[in-house]
Amino acid sequence: MTGPQLFVDAWDPSYGASFEATPGGPVAPSSTQVDTDVELPAVDWRAIGPRSGVAAPDVVLLVDGVRRIDASVWTAEEDGASYPGIAASYAAGVVRCDLERGAAELAGARVGRGLFTASPSAQEVTCGQVRYPVHRVGGTGELSKLPAAVQAPLTALEVAVSDAARTDGDLLVVDGPLRARRQLPRTLGYIKTQHSQYLDARLTAVVTGLGSGQRSPVFRLGTAWGGWSWYLRLPVAVGAPWAGIVRLECSPDLEPQDAVALADLSLVTLPRFASSPYKGPRAPQNLVPIAGLERRLRGMLGDARLLHRALTMASRSGGTR
Repeated sequence: MTGPQLFVDAWDPSYGASFEATPGGPVAPSSTQVDTDVELPAVDWRAIGPRSGVAAPDVVLLVDGVRRIDASVWTAEEDGASYPGIAASYAAGVVRCDLERGAAELAGARVGRGLFTASPSAQEVTCGQVRYPVHRVGGTGELSKLPAAVQAPLTALEVAVSDAARTDGDLLVVDGPLRARRQLPRTLGYIKTQHSQYLDARLTAVVTGLGSGQRSPVFRLGTAWGGWSWYLRLPVAVGAPWAGIVRLECSPDLEPQDAVALADLSLVTLPRFASSPYKGPRAPQNLVPIAGLERRLRGMLGDARLLHRALTMASRSGGTR
């Protein structure tokens, strides 16, 4: 008797896996409402290849952000209470890819920092020229939940650098779900890791059966951040069922035909940016321009050890206000 076929995920284990199953297993259904009869009736779902007459835009902007916790802190309140906090650095940048010239360049990048805590008395921390303004969080401010608070200012920074770099007719690709960026025109959310399985077994088989450079039909997710979505398989050697598969999103405010047009555009645009295993541990999903941007942004955050030391000295010398 032949046992199940085994695949080794091409991703470096330190980055997780390209498909992360829920505790119930890969077939555990999501509770999200899904409308699969958008581009094609569900009974007619099939792999879709590039359509004739669809050309990639001349300019593609790829935006990403990074974040890092520089130090964990605690406050001592006058009433004897104590609140945890984190001093965090984050950066966002955008790469402008001119497909007509075959050139890519950094079009803008910014760094932000902050002290994230629920403490009502916390003050800004200054370490020489480096400032950590207070970002007061709601609730009890448990330490485990504070890293998530960095996402909102990081997203705002991504939107700011994107707006400054945009031109007419470009395509903007943001790394991760759209969330608060759904209002941006001609914008795709690019999800590398598949945490949830939204489709039933038969439609999932269509997705895992995609060939390189093919996509699924467009469907609609009914989540709070819902919108139009589809799966796409990047160029990849034969491997695990989810190898090379990414999920794309676009604004729910678009008409269905406009969402389908963006899906077609993604299919002739994104595969050219796919990385190779020898270039990165998350190939092919971690697009080549994004990988380079991440390295640049992490360098802009500054030396973590020096910042930790400076924060320690500032706390001892009263470098808060």
